[in-house]
Amino acid sequence: MPMPLWWGQVNKRIFNPRELRRGKRPVLAHVGRASGRTYHTPLDAHRVEGGYIFILVYGARSDWVRNVLQAGHARLLIDGDEINLARPRVIGEHEAWQAIPETVKAPPRLLRISEYLRMDLAEA
Repeated sequence: MPMPLWWGQVNKRIFNPRELRRGKRPVLAHVGRASGRTYHTPLDAHRVEGGYIFILVYGARSDWVRNVLQAGHARLLIDGDEINLARPRVIGEHEAWQAIPETVKAPPRLLRISEYLRMDLAEA
């Protein structure tokens, strides 16, 4: 079981704004399912062949994941570059770690993370 969703709400309201101000992490820009508003979520983005994988610390039920899955696309902002991503899908741990570079450290087993989000580079 991933981290509890209530902790994700704390993270979203307290820690994410700090990370956005620092400007050191990749940021996923995505559109809200109901509001249509653009949200910016700081995340760890792992480059893989043809796209990116995101470790779903709060599972696939977190707001940002549900937003991206419904929209079918998002933009990843890294070091001033904007990368368009499409075809989001939740994948399992085995598939994710076959694609993620060996240099990336796996999350602690105690978190029991089993869901990952994979997105492809959007065609120009």
